[in-house]
Amino acid sequence: MIKLFVMDVDGTLTDGKIYIGSNGELMKAFNVKDGLGITKLIKANIIPVILTGRKSEIVLERAKELNITQVYQQISDKPTKLKEIAQNHNCDISQIAYIGDDENDIESMNICGLKACPSDAIESVKMVSDFICSKEGGNGAVREFIEFILKEQSI
Repeated sequence: MIKLFVMDVDGTLTDGKIYIGSNGELMKAFNVKDGLGITKLIKANIIPVILTGRKSEIVLERAKELNITQVYQQISDKPTKLKEIAQNHNCDISQIAYIGDDENDIESMNICGLKACPSDAIESVKMVSDFICSKEGGNGAVREFIEFILKEQSI
């Protein structure tokens, strides 16, 4: 039974593109379908968690919109943080679903109970994934993985 749903951001919740203007403004695009999927997780009592190596106010704003209270940014050692998060929620690491897309996600994915990636993830991430989404990052992959989990758990 999945209790925590952990998401990388760039390349997973977004298409991986980062827009920086001449005044330093940063933009990221999020998919509303992923957002609705996250609200379905919350209703199913599965805690959504953002775990990312970058830091962005935009991510905090999006998390706030979606009632995601567990947001961890600028994390260089994702597996250690993941274990800490699991412990804080009295959750076995096998009860964590993780979706990521690049090399910095592989170690974390390897210790989780269920792991997925968008269709445009790098090949080494696809090789460790239990579920490879048909959708690309930022284009509904998170929602697709959520729907898979809810169906598998008959929620």
